[in-house]
Amino acid sequence: MAKKPVNWWLWTKMLVVGGAICVGGPALTRWVQPTDEELFQRYNPELKKRSLERRVERQQEFDDFVTKLKEYSKSDKPIWIVQAEAEKERAKQASIAESLKLAEEVKARREAIRREAGLPTESTSSSDTR
Repeated sequence: MAKKPVNWWLWTKMLVVGGAICVGGPALTRWVQPTDEELFQRYNPELKKRSLERRVERQQEFDDFVTKLKEYSKSDKPIWIVQAEAEKERAKQASIAESLKLAEEVKARREAIRREAGLPTESTSSSDTR
């Protein structure tokens, strides 16, 4: 059996077209895609104003986010687990602070009711019994 000859013209066309697609596609995308500055120039004046006002705030939020990620990455655990644990701890602290605030409000109400009724306040009555 005779070996078929290689079709060099076909292989050349395939390599040229494949190279054009692999290089030309991303190049065309970069050429067509507007830059951030061009997009910002297309904003209407109200959006530009709002964006400029919030720029510092967004940069600060991003800096805080990166700082937290750096802090979380110091642990041996995966970042998402450390982040979930930190969120639970923050929720726990917020719950404790809320309960302390409610306790203070209840105490203040109790004192106000005692004063309205003409009864001695808790601080004076507890010092009298000692």
